[in-house]
Amino acid sequence: MNQYVAELARIGAKEKRLIIGLMSGTSLDGLDIALCEVSGSGPDTSVKVKQFMTIPFGQEFKEVVKSVFSKRTVDLENICLLHPWIAEQHASMILEALNAWGVHPSEIDLIASHGQTIYHAPKRLHGRKEFGNGTLQLGDGDHLAVKTGIITISDFRQKHIAAGGEGAPLAVYGDYFIFRKPGENRIMLNIGGIANFTFLPADQDMTRIFSTDTGPGNTLMDAFARFQFNRSYDENAAIARQGTVNEVYLKALKDDPFFKQAFPKTTGPELFNLKYGEKALLNANISAINHVDTMATLNRFTADTIADAIKETLSDQETYSVYSSGGGIHNPLLMEQLQAQLPHCRFYTTSELEINPDAKEAVLFALLANETVAGGNTLFGTGSNDIPAVTMGKISFPG
Repeated sequence: MNQYVAELARIGAKEKRLIIGLMSGTSLDGLDIALCEVSGSGPDTSVKVKQFMTIPFGQEFKEVVKSVFSKRTVDLENICLLHPWIAEQHASMILEALNAWGVHPSEIDLIASHGQTIYHAPKRLHGRKEFGNGTLQLGDGDHLAVKTGIITISDFRQKHIAAGGEGAPLAVYGDYFIFRKPGENRIMLNIGGIANFTFLPADQDMTRIFSTDTGPGNTLMDAFARFQFNRSYDENAAIARQGTVNEVYLKALKDDPFFKQAFPKTTGPELFNLKYGEKALLNANISAINHVDTMATLNRFTADTIADAIKETLSDQETYSVYSSGGGIHNPLLMEQLQAQLPHCRFYTTSELEINPDAKEAVLFALLANETVAGGNTLFGTGSNDIPAVTMGKISFPG
């Protein structure tokens, strides 16, 4: 038997596994690195986050990735070169984090790498009859494994698509494993570049579990902050609070076929970008709108589309606990607007559930890797609500 296959079997049989979860989102802020102690699998999974840090990306990294990010036409040579290069950058960051924590790579059982999404192309967006859903993440798992010396599991989204999904949201699996609670309707809301949520019913009926993207999270606000204010984001909603929502512009922003499509669904910056905002201005026949009003309207656009999705898919006759995570939780105006629009919901962050809200996505990928080696037996509602009951991730050995 190959020594690494034997090692994988040994890891899967361990009572506890040390797994590094990685997440790099569409904001391109940095690499989230979560060191997780995981035991069990499926609904019996438990996780403890032992360490967490975000290592910011340098300007060179950001510019190189932006050269191919969410663009329909790119230099194929760049794609070819970036796939290993991004992995090598991530590997260096992992080793930096381990050194800071005083942990030797030999102590780590697995790396779970999401990679860097550069294009998300569900059929509902590309509309080409001859093709199905597609998504592409760069950051090759083999390079990560060789450079760190740690078995790496990566490229999770492809199996989801192969099994009939759209490659997202994947949070639903980990959400169900560790966050469900009998007697409490929970909404696990993540506001990253794109906003999504998982519904975990109080009655624990797996066929009622529901997960979907809702539309933009921070992506439009961040893009506008960079373009007009030379800021990476609207810190504490300082810009948006100076403005007034332009209702005509807001209506035009919400007038897109995506919002008329049935749930569940996925999307990305391929749709929600600066050109989207400019097109909405033209459709609204608005010749000029000041920048602070634009930011206020974009903030409200995110709040409205999240709230609308929750109201459309869940009964307002029940009460819900919303546990939020992602960069959007640090936007106080956005959170205030969500609470105002969803009076039947109680709002918390995942800190209440002992998971750092900034670390949550990295932790969830660690759980997917854990399921790859130690689980795979959860039927998960037999694929109801477009949630394929599959084990995801490709395995890369260090040697």
